[in-house]
Amino acid sequence: MEKAVYQLLARHYPGAATALHFNSPTEILVATILSAQCTDARVNAVTRELFKKYRTVGDYAAADQKEFEQEIRSTGFYRNKAKNIISAAKLIQQKFGGKVPDAMDDLISLPGVARKTANIVLWNAYRKIAGIAVDTHVTRVAFRLGLTSNTDPVKIEQDLMKLYDRQRWPHISNLLISHGRAVCQAKKPKCRECFLFSLCGKRGVDRKFWA
Repeated sequence: MEKAVYQLLARHYPGAATALHFNSPTEILVATILSAQCTDARVNAVTRELFKKYRTVGDYAAADQKEFEQEIRSTGFYRNKAKNIISAAKLIQQKFGGKVPDAMDDLISLPGVARKTANIVLWNAYRKIAGIAVDTHVTRVAFRLGLTSNTDPVKIEQDLMKLYDRQRWPHISNLLISHGRAVCQAKKPKCRECFLFSLCGKRGVDRKFWA
């Protein structure tokens, strides 16, 4: 089943990739931290101006926190995000020579960075595969399909890593995210028009959407 799911997703979402805009490891790190509990479209609107002002790790490390908070305010949870980004930048300067690290253990040592963010940075900035980025879309769609029986992101990642070859890990994440946005939405999944309908376990989905 998991093989067929992957093939159909790849056919329907060719070229699926992160929707976040970035041009450097620093930018994808910042954008991903900002994307927590926020849409990628909103993050891109904020970083369009943010990246003009803050161009290096040093720029973020030297940022005034109150001012920075206001610049990212519309992404939500802005105080915590500002604190984490500035603190992460300082640690990158102190411990990693001003370069965003390219190893999982180093990345998750940074404030505000867990495995999801680290996986996104590693793949998009360095084309390194260490795991599968599990966001809210991946959590929802993988569970509904029956690819996992877990709801905890770390356990979901482990389940998906067992199902798919390593080279597919970055892609299954982007494919599930694309499907979660287009069809398998949180509140009103479009089950009756879903190309995965016959394969889907429909776990946790109200019967009214697919009966």
